[in-house]
Amino acid sequence: MTSILKAFLAALLLSVLPIALAQDVATDTTKAAKDTAKATDKAAKATGNATKVAATDTAKGTTKAATKTADATKVAAKDTAKGTEKAADKTADATKVAAKDTAKGTDKAAKDVGHDTKKGTEKVVDAIK
Repeated sequence: MTSILKAFLAALLLSVLPIALAQDVATDTTKAAKDTAKATDKAAKATGNATKVAATDTAKGTTKAATKTADATKVAAKDTAKGTEKAADKTADATKVAAKDTAKGTDKAAKDVGHDTKKGTEKVVDAIK
């Protein structure tokens, strides 16, 4: 009888072993799922933070580029205005000089014509006398 009892107890122990192992696998699976969830949550937070930092840096870079572009445009506009003003001044000066020269030439021509007319008139008067 002892050998039957020993065989029965051995069979009973062997039948309980798969249940114990199954519980162990379920516990391990649950733990693995929880660990995976934590790691996924951590990775999502890190990705979110990195995206936020990248977006902030991009915005700052865009603002700096826009400011530099505005400054360069302002400088170019000032330079253009100065160049236009200088050209206008030179044109005005040249026009003033040309007008004076023209006035002198016209005045001289008028005097010459007047002088010639006077001489011609004197010749006609002398011829008539």
